[in-house]
Amino acid sequence: MAGSQDKRPIELRHLTALPDLGEAVRLQKEIWGFEDIELLPQRLFVVATKVGGQVIGAFDDDRMIAFLLAIPGLKRGDSTYLHSHMMGVLEPYRNLGVGRMLKLKQREEAQARGIGLVEWTFDPLEIKNAYFNMERLGAVVRRFVLNQYGTTTSHLHGGLPTDRCVAEWYIDSDRVNRIVTGQPYEKPPVLERIPVPSDIAQIRATDPRRAREIQAGVSEHFLEYFNRGLAVIGFERTPEFGTYLLGPWDSK
Repeated sequence: MAGSQDKRPIELRHLTALPDLGEAVRLQKEIWGFEDIELLPQRLFVVATKVGGQVIGAFDDDRMIAFLLAIPGLKRGDSTYLHSHMMGVLEPYRNLGVGRMLKLKQREEAQARGIGLVEWTFDPLEIKNAYFNMERLGAVVRRFVLNQYGTTTSHLHGGLPTDRCVAEWYIDSDRVNRIVTGQPYEKPPVLERIPVPSDIAQIRATDPRRAREIQAGVSEHFLEYFNRGLAVIGFERTPEFGTYLLGPWDSK
């Protein structure tokens, strides 16, 4: 299992106690730098535990170092799913597999309840996150939302509009089963590509105008290709770019 620098194992557990839920609220500020007005309040975490959502924490010894919050959703035709609204990992624990542990725990618990779909939004400029979602979890993307949350106070968002991809994770599908277990999976043919510069984080921090131009171009391509019925079916990385791979996708 992933662990901190001294190799202690990371423990995952469902959060129900008020002190733990309060700590998840505090971690939002430490991870994203949100102002108080933008923090998800403790009562929302409490409600999620009562109405079929998920609040899962990751602990290094007694210290919470990451959390995941999901709330139940309902689609047309009484189809239920989970909307995975927030997952955050403290900076020293990133790149240790903690995020993947949380998502696989989420999948395991959802499967036990007969839930087949988990959705979440993510910033398309966060190319490491995109690779994780597509290539490590097996999610696909068919929807795109312009400025979903408005402009936030988080330093991670760089003052840009919060344009978001909507990830669909069909947790019982052959695609997901193969990808999360490391088995070969043949992707559909790639018809279009959307590249994002690998140094986009630096550009966002030092040249906001150029970052906004890149973001606008990326968003325009997503909207165009999704209107044509394509989906993000994969992601590839080179030293220069992270590239979304789009093609046909008509099955789970």
